[in-house]
Amino acid sequence: MANKLKYGIVGCGGIANQKHLPAIKNLEGAEAAAFCDIIGERAEKANSEYAGGKGKVFTDYHELIKEDLDAVFVLTPNISHAEISIAALNAGKNVLCEKPMAKNYAEARRMIEARDKSGKLLTIGYQNRYRPDSLFLKAECDAGTLGDIYFAKATALRRRAVPTWGVFLDEEKQGGGPLIDIGTHALDLTLFMMNNYEPAYAVGTTYHKLNNDRATGNAWGDWDPKKFTVEDSAFGFIVMKNGASIILQSSWALNTTEVREAVTTLSGTKAGADMPIAGNLVINGVKHGRQYTLNPAEGGAAAFYEGETIKDTDLEAQTFAKAIRGEGKLYVLPEEAAVVTQILEGIYDSARTGKPHYF
Repeated sequence: MANKLKYGIVGCGGIANQKHLPAIKNLEGAEAAAFCDIIGERAEKANSEYAGGKGKVFTDYHELIKEDLDAVFVLTPNISHAEISIAALNAGKNVLCEKPMAKNYAEARRMIEARDKSGKLLTIGYQNRYRPDSLFLKAECDAGTLGDIYFAKATALRRRAVPTWGVFLDEEKQGGGPLIDIGTHALDLTLFMMNNYEPAYAVGTTYHKLNNDRATGNAWGDWDPKKFTVEDSAFGFIVMKNGASIILQSSWALNTTEVREAVTTLSGTKAGADMPIAGNLVINGVKHGRQYTLNPAEGGAAAFYEGETIKDTDLEAQTFAKAIRGEGKLYVLPEEAAVVTQILEGIYDSARTGKPHYF
């Protein structure tokens, strides 16, 4: 395709190599053209693997955003999401920033202000919205199948799967642990399905119960207790202005067999929906005086897609590219992602003070 979109990548670590760079490689009409990482070898390696060594390499993002690029991907630790996104927007670049949008709500609002001032696009990397089960459930919610959704559970629970690499365990750089890392996905899905972005108050608890464990049985090897400064689990109860309530559960290391991540459970006046695991969906309700359940992924029921299923990360990349070209709309709006950050901040605040946090 002529006039390929040119992307700059800021942060060439795990999320870049596992998610975004492969998706860009699969995307017709776009290419990664510039790479930046404070560890120069990472940027060089990404350039070699995903641009055949033809891209430009930087260790300072200020230099990258001076390049002739259509968009910048901000894939750095949470502490710098707002700073780099705002700088890129001010430089006239469209921006895809990884989740969570920012460490706090004030930073998220500044990102939106920069978007408005620049006239460019800003979206956040909540790829779980693009899963087939999520797309089907969103269509059902929008069609009114569930009715008024007044109760929900947002779940992101791991048994012993603490990420021990990078800065995941560093509270200063990340702003938190599983709540801000994986709980954010579950909460985003839940709010999106409910189409409800007006929180009233939240009550939260965080725990550091397993941080000092040794011989942990962790999926990615034992963690270093001295570096584990974030919570290992966090839980919240959120009440929305319309009276709807949400239970949020998040953990990297919980002694449980209920291992479910980035899923939601919804209860409405007409029907309900459960995601037993990511990728699976069960809708329940009453028809003709009888209870029913429907699994849309099973034969004989409605298919998630006609034809070949598209990976959520590839669909995310396609959607962003189309929006840049003016051929479609963003699927994740920063105004929505900012409310996710606002609620997470409220839960952390409530956990610190022992009191409800009122928005």
